Amino acid sequence: MRKVILSAIIVLSVFCANAQQTPQFTQYMYNTIAVNPGYAGSREALTVVGLHRSQWVGMEGGPITQTLSVNSPLRNEKIGVGFSFINDKAGYENYDYLYGDLSYTVNLTEQTKLAFGIKAGFSYYSIDKELFNDEDVYNDPYFQDQLNRWTPNLGFGLYLHQQKWYVGLSTPKLFENDYNRNGKYVALEKRHYYGIAGYVFDLNETGTIKMRPTALVKITNGSPATYDGTLSFLFNEKLWLGGFYRYKDAYGGLASFQITKQLQIGYAYDYPISDIKAFNDGTHEIMIMFDFKFDKSKYKSPRYF
Repeated sequence: MRKVILSAIIVLSVFCANAQQTPQFTQYMYNTIAVNPGYAGSREALTVVGLHRSQWVGMEGGPITQTLSVNSPLRNEKIGVGFSFINDKAGYENYDYLYGDLSYTVNLTEQTKLAFGIKAGFSYYSIDKELFNDEDVYNDPYFQDQLNRWTPNLGFGLYLHQQKWYVGLSTPKLFENDYNRNGKYVALEKRHYYGIAGYVFDLNETGTIKMRPTALVKITNGSPATYDGTLSFLFNEKLWLGGFYRYKDAYGGLASFQITKQLQIGYAYDYPISDIKAFNDGTHEIMIMFDFKFDKSKYKSPRYF
């Protein structure tokens, strides 16, 4: 009976993984490289972004995600490169994503740029060793053989942008890697399609107050689409304050502060509205971003995305 119960837990967790394959972020406008390789180099500086997300706080086994990304233009400013690492843990399950990005930008007009991006790398899926402390599970070759492995993948993206707006389409994982050998389940990795957009409006003549609506749509094979809408306001090019709504899932607030010309920090809180709200205290997300550009740099204009 213990073996049956533990087997059910693992199988159910696999189906849950199908529902939410790639980690979601409330501050997606600062972590675009994770889903669209065309973003690489678009900030015209070497940019490092770190993000920590604790989802469904108070629920045992709630997802915890850390990500670190780096992207930069090369000397040939039409070419951008990037690197991203994501660690995503939910219950006994662990996903590690290690990906590199390459983009090429075409100047459509003096202000408008279109970038083509390619993403390539590996995903590692594993189960916590503590689950195998039970000898019935530990001695079952099915679990040992099936659940710990590296798989390659490839993605691409389009990123159209100016200083004050952007539109992007991407699929960061083209291959639906299937771990199935015995017919127990299918395709742990699902293909995702992303649409992203944002715009910055001046709300007064001096430009000291700006409004930034942004949106993200994620479509996954076999799962309901996810819709995020965010509205933020910028004061004196320093402080962002805003709110967001994720369709039938959560709403909340977010804020970020430009400490120096190079350093920005951000925080977001998600309050769930789905059936899971009774079992947790919400989600916390912390972001830190650093641009390696200085006063003597040729990169003068502010970046809003």
